[in-house]
Amino acid sequence: MSLLHTINSPADLRQLNRNQLTSLADELRQYVIDSVSKTGGHLSSNLGTVELTIALHYVFNTPEDRLVWDVGHQTYPHKILTGRRDQMHSLRQLDGISGFPRRIESEYDTFGTAHSSTSISAALGMALAARTKNESRHAVAIIGDGSMTAGMAFEALNNAGVYDDINMLVVLNDNDMSISPPVGALNRYLARLMSGKFYAAARNVGKSVLPPPMLELARRFEEHAKGMIVPATMFEEFGFNYIGPIDGHDLESLIPTLQNIKNLKGPQFLHVVTKKGQGYKLAEADPILYHGPGKFNPAEGIKPATAPAKKTYTQVFGDWLCDMAATDDKLIGITPAMREGSGMVEFEQRFPQRYYDVGIAEQHSVTFAGGLATEGLKPVVAIYSTFLQRAYDQLIHDVALQNLDVTFALDRAGLVGADGATHAGNYDLAYLRCIPNMVVMAASDENECRQMLTTGYHYPGPAAIRYPRGAGIGAAIDKELSSLPIGKAELKRQGNKVAILAFGSMVHPSLLAAEALDASLVNMRFIKPIDTEMIKEMAASHDAIVTVEEGCTMGGAGSAVAEALAQAGIVKPMLILGLPDKFVDHGDPALLLAQCGLNAEGIEASIRHRFF
Repeated sequence: MSLLHTINSPADLRQLNRNQLTSLADELRQYVIDSVSKTGGHLSSNLGTVELTIALHYVFNTPEDRLVWDVGHQTYPHKILTGRRDQMHSLRQLDGISGFPRRIESEYDTFGTAHSSTSISAALGMALAARTKNESRHAVAIIGDGSMTAGMAFEALNNAGVYDDINMLVVLNDNDMSISPPVGALNRYLARLMSGKFYAAARNVGKSVLPPPMLELARRFEEHAKGMIVPATMFEEFGFNYIGPIDGHDLESLIPTLQNIKNLKGPQFLHVVTKKGQGYKLAEADPILYHGPGKFNPAEGIKPATAPAKKTYTQVFGDWLCDMAATDDKLIGITPAMREGSGMVEFEQRFPQRYYDVGIAEQHSVTFAGGLATEGLKPVVAIYSTFLQRAYDQLIHDVALQNLDVTFALDRAGLVGADGATHAGNYDLAYLRCIPNMVVMAASDENECRQMLTTGYHYPGPAAIRYPRGAGIGAAIDKELSSLPIGKAELKRQGNKVAILAFGSMVHPSLLAAEALDASLVNMRFIKPIDTEMIKEMAASHDAIVTVEEGCTMGGAGSAVAEALAQAGIVKPMLILGLPDKFVDHGDPALLLAQCGLNAEGIEASIRHRFF
């Protein structure tokens, strides 16, 4: 039996001899590769944390000691070592285990983490809870260098550094890569730390400038230079005891270092250097390609994708962004560390001076866009719906309140499949439509997405265009950059008795339901401003109104229709269809929509049950 198959919990791991751990790491790495190749999922990041995961569970008494993993897509080795090895075949699939830590899944998953930069805050809460309850246990936050670009991480460091009596460790997993290539001053700072050249140069300059009799002054200058230049300075100024950097793939360095740190009191900061894709040459060579692959043959690697029959909405956005930028030199493209995911690779290549990756800093991205807009530029913020939630205050106060001309391209609106509830964009219609000055649109197909992006771009204020993950329906895309009349819906089918008012991705399945029911169908297009005239017309000519949206029903698009009817004094039987009042789990998107009654059959069945 392999070593890995003897490990059913970290307690089993701690029974191994130190000289067995390297072999275990080799087996664990291969198991990760084999598992992900069969299910799809995150690969590069997990290959980079194999030794670190082993060392943490070997040294710390988990689950009594708490491990908090930042950006949960680096936790597959953790899952395998904590009793879920034989469930990896169900990873990210319906009713299977999550691709991220989940408290309901395992006692070893101490905090749900799928977005970034939350680990230090959560670990500090756990450490101070232990102090309050007089419990002797450690809290360890494992945070990637990309996650350190977010303000929340520094807010937590600032708070944690004043408590010199807590058992808390922050492990910086420095792999010179978040998802997209590294950006920002922090990355340069860590690179400078790694090279050591700045400190060495300053020390040598100090010695060469000062005459030999001034040795004491030279010594003081060297210490001062170290204080100014050695990268430990920043973290120690926050109140942490800085250790590192050390090789994150060398168990003979990791384990003794962690054992020593475990005996120290107060906030500790360990800097480990790892490599994304470690141990799998193809992933090492292209960690971005292997960041989140689908199924593949490990021996052959990921094959070049054949051109899909239908464009994805992300590709539609990327093409539109380049086309619009070619016509307007005021356009600025902004992404919070999601260049590939948001379809901005070509834009960066063609318009590098107008492309800004601000790092994993959603709040900053929105206010930064607002600043650009005050100077007459036209920023386009490409951001996932779920990530815009993190910048809600900035959206309201820094953009909408000042009625600034910022366009928001909201990718991954609605359910997202394998990434599950943490990444689903279920709430944007509700949280956007209540903000004054906003225009909010939902695209029903690829061409309409392009038209809506153009409409939002030309609108002289804040506008959001939501579109789902994946391919559209295969609609032909016009080359022209044409706009839609703001606030105007489109009657797509005239029927009888029931009028279905559908929004965005729900237009196509609603059309199939309408045909089966001989109902009318309206593509509403705009959630704000809502087309009140169309709503009143449908109410006057039909016995009932049905709204369908791929979003939460409370406060969403259906609520907007109900409000419009109430405002007009119209009482009409109404059915609001959308996502249920619960977090929808991971799984195949089509299956999830069917479970929520939002496929054509489900929409038809709900309407028949209510009105026929």
